[in-house]
Amino acid sequence: MQHFFVWVTVIILGFISLLHFYWLFGGKRGILAVIPENGDREKSFMPKWYQTFIVAAGLLIMALILLIQNNAIPYFTPNTITKSFTAFFTLIFFMRAIGDFKYMGFFKKVNKTTFSTYDTRIYSPLCLFLGFIFLVSFLF
Repeated sequence: MQHFFVWVTVIILGFISLLHFYWLFGGKRGILAVIPENGDREKSFMPKWYQTFIVAAGLLIMALILLIQNNAIPYFTPNTITKSFTAFFTLIFFMRAIGDFKYMGFFKKVNKTTFSTYDTRIYSPLCLFLGFIFLVSFLF
């Protein structure tokens, strides 16, 4: 059963990575819903191209580490490095779910924006799920 959730997580991370590559190469669809907005509905920041690339590549690396940590890739065995990165990714996803206490996460202050609606319904719960899968992979 654990492998099922690992593969679901890998598919999710791959899809989100593809979205970031789509935006990196000029795609516009959905981009307005993924950047936090301040109380005046202005974007709190606009990511640079290299930041988008780092996120896209990082998500693929996370998927790869998760597969290795769960013995899902032949000839690659879990080791101290994959276990350490799995713990690190667990913290990243749980911290993202908790948020920055202003624009994102379960404890955000800025509400009633497009981003905050999606963050409450999709992004933060998804980060909690991903953090839980990485935690289980770290522990077992």
